[in-house]
Amino acid sequence: MGVNYDDLQGAVAALTEGETDAVALMATVACEVHHADDRFDWTGFYRVVAPELLKIGPYQGGHGCLVIPFSRGVCGAAARTGEVQRVADVEAFADHIACSSSTRSELVLPVRDGAGRLLGVFDIDSDLPDAFTQEDADRLQAILSEVFRNAV
Repeated sequence: MGVNYDDLQGAVAALTEGETDAVALMATVACEVHHADDRFDWTGFYRVVAPELLKIGPYQGGHGCLVIPFSRGVCGAAARTGEVQRVADVEAFADHIACSSSTRSELVLPVRDGAGRLLGVFDIDSDLPDAFTQEDADRLQAILSEVFRNAV
């Protein structure tokens, strides 16, 4: 199908205008992105709640893992390194945490506020192998940067 990122960016900007609450922003972004493309089977946030620790935040799809340490999995790697993780085959990723047995590929993006503080990670899982492109990573990172620049 493919995402119309211009439409998605406009919709998210309109829905989140003036909002600074990080959880409200996460809920809105998760919903909008999840429904933007059939490739996205689980879409959500893991929030930094303590040093080196992520906990589930707003999401769309089946249940997610509740707690993920920075030391484990794709989400932990994104939080630990501050780098986007685009994994074509989760089975080939050392230490992958299988929250859902149907997941085949994953895209995880660090989420920072305007001061550069790590708020969490944005995780998208797909039941399709190699579902994510560099354009997905770049355009979603731009949306996240814009949305969370004033988050508290």
